[in-house]
Amino acid sequence: MESIKDKVAIIGMGCTKFGERWDAGLDDLAIEAAYEAYEDAGIDPKDIQACWYGSVTQPVVGIGCTHLAGPLKLHGIPMSRVENWCTTGHEALRNACFGVACGMYDLVLVLGVEKLKDTGFPGLGTGRGMSTVLEARRTAPGSFGMIATRYFYNYGLSPEEGKRIIGKIAVKNHYNGSLCPKAHFHNQVTLEQVMNAPIIAWPLGLFDCCGNSDGGAAALLVPASQARKYRDDPIYIKGIGAAHDALLPQNRPAFDWLHFEEVINSSRQAYEQAGVKHPREQIDIAEIHDCFTSTELLLYELLGFSPEGKAKEDIDSGFFELGGGLPVNSDGGLKCFGHPVGASGLRMTYEVYKQLQGKAQSPERQLKDAKLGISQTFGGPPQVAAVAVLGKEPGYP
Repeated sequence: MESIKDKVAIIGMGCTKFGERWDAGLDDLAIEAAYEAYEDAGIDPKDIQACWYGSVTQPVVGIGCTHLAGPLKLHGIPMSRVENWCTTGHEALRNACFGVACGMYDLVLVLGVEKLKDTGFPGLGTGRGMSTVLEARRTAPGSFGMIATRYFYNYGLSPEEGKRIIGKIAVKNHYNGSLCPKAHFHNQVTLEQVMNAPIIAWPLGLFDCCGNSDGGAAALLVPASQARKYRDDPIYIKGIGAAHDALLPQNRPAFDWLHFEEVINSSRQAYEQAGVKHPREQIDIAEIHDCFTSTELLLYELLGFSPEGKAKEDIDSGFFELGGGLPVNSDGGLKCFGHPVGASGLRMTYEVYKQLQGKAQSPERQLKDAKLGISQTFGGPPQVAAVAVLGKEPGYP
C-alpha cells in the first residue's frame, strides 16, 4: 500500500471565530475562513482548481455546494460536498489530499462550515436512532457518559476519583481556550466548579460537555514539490487515516465501551504512513476529539499516548498540559473552542498547522520546537474516526 507521506503540503489555512455567530450566515463564515487561508498563502482564489466542502447539517442535495460557489466565486470548477459525522472536516481533507497526490490538481481548497445555533438543535439528540428496530435514541452525553463509568469500573477508580480525573481535563482545556482569541469560551474554571456543576448525564457535568458552536475553517493544498513556491514554512501531510465500525457496535455482546476499533484502525493507518512507531515520544502536539472529557480520557490510551488504564497518572503529572511532555488540545479543544461539526477536523488541523509554524494565536500557547502533530476526530453513535499526521519538515520522521 502506498503512503501519502510528503506528497501533499498545506500552504494556507483560515479559521473563523467560533461561538454563537448570530452576526454571520453560512456564506459569511465560509468567506471568513477561506479568505484568511487565501491571505495566508498569498494566492488568488481564481487559481483554485477544485474544492472539497464538509458540512453535516446542510441539505443533502447539490445546493450544499451551489450556495458556496456564489459567495466564494468558485465558478466552473468541481466542488464536492462530503459528510461523515464528526469526522466530516477530516473527510474533506482526506479526499482533497488524494486529489492532489494523484496529480489531478495543483491547488485545491478544503472547507468545513457549520451553523448549529440557527437550527435551535440542542445537541442532545431526540427521537429514534438510526435503527428503529435496534435502537431507541440515546443522547450524546448518555453515550459518552458510559465510556466514563465503564472506565472507572474497569480500572478501579471510585466515582469520586474518576470524576476528579475527567474534571482535570475540563480545567486544562478551559485554561487553554481562555488564551485563544477565536475560541467560543474564554472562562477559566476550577476543579471545584467542574465537580459541583449540574449533571448532564452521570458522571458528565456541565463543564465536561463541549458547546454547540457556529464556525468554519479552511485549508489550501498543493503538491509538496511545489509548496516552497508559495511560502518558506509549508506544513506537510505525513499520514491520514479513517475507519468505520459496523452500525451500533455497542449492541454486540463483547462490546466494553473502552476499545473502539475505528479509533485504533484509523490511527494505525496514519501512523504507519507517517512512520510513527512511538506516538507518545514522537508526537509534539495533539488535537483530539474531546466532545466530552471522558472521550479525551479514553483517546489518550487508544491513540498510544498513555498505557492502557494509566492515563490517570499522566493527567495527574500534567503530561498533557501546555508545558507537559505532549500538549493535547492546546487551543481548548472541542470542549472550549467549540464544535461546529463539519468544521472541527479542519479547526484542529489549523491549530497544529499554526503551532508547527511557530505562529500560535497567542504567545502564551506557543509550543517550543514542535515538529510533528496530529489532529483527530471521532463520531457517530460512536463508530467513525479519522486521524491526520502533520509535519514541519519533509522526510521527518
